[in-house]
Amino acid sequence: MSAAGTLLATGHDPGHIEILAGTFRLLGDPTRLRVLLTCLDGPVPVGEIARRTGASQPLVSHHLRLLRGARLVRGERRQRQVFYATADAHIRDMLLDMLAHADEPQDDDDAHR
Repeated sequence: MSAAGTLLATGHDPGHIEILAGTFRLLGDPTRLRVLLTCLDGPVPVGEIARRTGASQPLVSHHLRLLRGARLVRGERRQRQVFYATADAHIRDMLLDMLAHADEPQDDDDAHR
């Protein structure tokens, strides 16, 4: 059994499971995910995130507020602008791993599992 499976089987904190499920729900919005992926290059100002994602600045600000609340990004004020980056290496690594996974060729057998 994997380490994660062992933790769950031995009674992992249900509160942590709820937080993790909420995080994945949050990432289910394509625009919000694009905003977060843009922050991989961080620190990036809100206007630049809006430009790169093609979303309006108010919408980007809304998504950033939710991502900050979930501790997925952090903001740093520099004079009159706030620059955003992924919150830490765990978040950055998870996103990069998921991008690499999405780029893997899909085996026909895997499509039916």
